[in-house]
Amino acid sequence: METNKHTTEPALLNSPRTQEVFDTAKNSVKVYGALSAVALLAVIAVSTSGHTVNTFMWVRAVLLPVVAVLIYRMAVSASRGSRRSFERVSALTVIMPIAIIGVDLIPGVCPPWYAVTQVVCMLPIIRVAFIIRGSALRAAFPKSR
Repeated sequence: METNKHTTEPALLNSPRTQEVFDTAKNSVKVYGALSAVALLAVIAVSTSGHTVNTFMWVRAVLLPVVAVLIYRMAVSASRGSRRSFERVSALTVIMPIAIIGVDLIPGVCPPWYAVTQVVCMLPIIRVAFIIRGSALRAAFPKSR
């Protein structure tokens, strides 16, 4: 994904504990991708049953599974030592749930069932946000001075 030089603590990055934490984060992103795909299928089912599905719901339902693939690729790159990917995953896992849940709370943007679906989809991403800020990964990617 990137060709930049890896700037991590190699011994810490290759430790079994660090890789276990990365594996947990990557698995959580996979769960997020699966839930996002289910949300897309729900939008398709509701639409085909004759109920109204607005453009916002369609766009988000299609984009979020794509975003899952991108976040997963960044997590893989981070597990191989890419500081840039680590920082991106770290930022996205905080921003996404706030933005997605925040927009869903605006009255009239989407029906309640869709907002609940999106909250459920964000739970694995919130988990990644906590995992990626844990001591094992902070040690592998110390802040540069």
